Amino acid sequence: MRVHLIRHSLTPETGKRLSSLDPDISLSPQGVEIANELAGFLSGVELTAIYTSPHQRCRETAAAIAKGRGIRLRTDKAFVEADYGKWLGRPLKSLYRLKAWQQLHASASRFRFPEGETLQEVQTRAVAGVEALSAKHANEPIAVSSHGDVIKVIVAYYLGVPLDLSNRLEPMPASVSVVDIPPVGPARVPVFNAVPDARRWR
Repeated sequence: MRVHLIRHSLTPETGKRLSSLDPDISLSPQGVEIANELAGFLSGVELTAIYTSPHQRCRETAAAIAKGRGIRLRTDKAFVEADYGKWLGRPLKSLYRLKAWQQLHASASRFRFPEGETLQEVQTRAVAGVEALSAKHANEPIAVSSHGDVIKVIVAYYLGVPLDLSNRLEPMPASVSVVDIPPVGPARVPVFNAVPDARRWR
């Protein structure tokens, strides 16, 4: 199976706050524009199924990609955003000053978001979701619209990168990363962080 991991496009909060489990945040006008650019970028890529996190921002990004393909979006909770607990909705600038934020980046494998998940728990459920899709879709190319931290830990798993080093991976908004999972042998990551327009990098 080839899975295209797509980080949702820009929202009004991208880069400003931890949106986390808020399901109703939509794409910004610029985010809609970029999602449509991404759809054009992927127009020549065959997809037999498109899965999405249940969050609105991911569903809107996936809908842009699905348009004109005759593919019905399928929601999968395995790819929902990380539960940041008490950090939900907090401005990133305020989090950068916390000692806990430094602990997260120093030892991500042992850090639990206050009253939320660990990245290990996020990785366990997300990779299980990918493996379930691999069993279901075998040799088919599919897409999954999800969130930055979720994609980061999935890619880290298939690259064999320890969680403590996973913050070196940074999927950009409206980016595509590709994981090939063969029936036998190790997975490959032939593409990471491809974007329709490099000038959009934030």
